[in-house]
Parts: sequence; structure tokens; C-alpha cells
Amino acid sequence: MRSMSMKARRGGFTLVELLVVLAILGLLAGLVGPQVMNFLGGAKSKTAGLQIDDLSSTLDLYRLELGRYPNDSEGLSALVEDPGNMPGWNGPYLKKGQVPKDPWGNDYQYRFPGEHGSFDIWSLGADNREGGDGENADIRSWE
Repeated sequence: MRSMSMKARRGGFTLVELLVVLAILGLLAGLVGPQVMNFLGGAKSKTAGLQIDDLSSTLDLYRLELGRYPNDSEGLSALVEDPGNMPGWNGPYLKKGQVPKDPWGNDYQYRFPGEHGSFDIWSLGADNREGGDGENADIRSWE
């Protein structure tokens, strides 16, 4: 009988053991969670930078084939839609057939002629407003 009660007792966890484990998990989540969120914000900024580089290369290809960059009224949509009266347009120039949004779901800004180069492309960051710090900072093709 005594050996049976010892086996039954070893089979589970006590309430105190479970509470200790939950407390440790809560502490780890409190310490690690903010670091993960900072990492994700940085990843979105890097993704925006890579997309801007890709759009810049695509615009250069567009210029090589058509002799000019899209103007402001055509915008980046000229990379996926024939602007009309453009002999030599061999688009869409973007693989998915649509202009990507920035990682925060906003449109990229485009200006031709650019103030900092042949053209300017930028994202306004998470807050979708000029300026900002951290995740709200603007990501620009000329920086």
C-alpha cells in the first residue's frame, strides 16, 4: 500500500510548483517581449529600405526602356500600368503586377524630378507623417 501511494504522488505537479513555473514564464515574457517588439520594428524599417532599393532599380529599367522616368502624375503606378502613348513600354515591371505598400500598409511617396537625385522615393514610417524617430522615422532613397 505504501509503495502505491508513493507512485501516485510522483505522477503530478503540486499547485505551488505550477505557480512558480507560471511566475517564471511571466517574468520572461515581461523581459523578452519588449525586445522582440523592438526587433520587429527594426525589421520593418529594413524591409522598407529594401523595397525602396528594388523600386529604384525598377525605375532605372523603366528609364532605360522608355528614355525617361515616370512623372509625378503617372507616379509609381506607371511601373505596372501602361501610361498610354508610350512606345516601348514592356511592363508590368514589378513581379506581382502591383506597386507594393510599405510595411505599415501606406503608399510609397514618389517625386520626379527629385530634389536629392533623379527621383525621390520615401516612406513616412509607422506614423505616416513627416519626420519621427525609431519606427516612425522616414525611410528615404537618398539616405
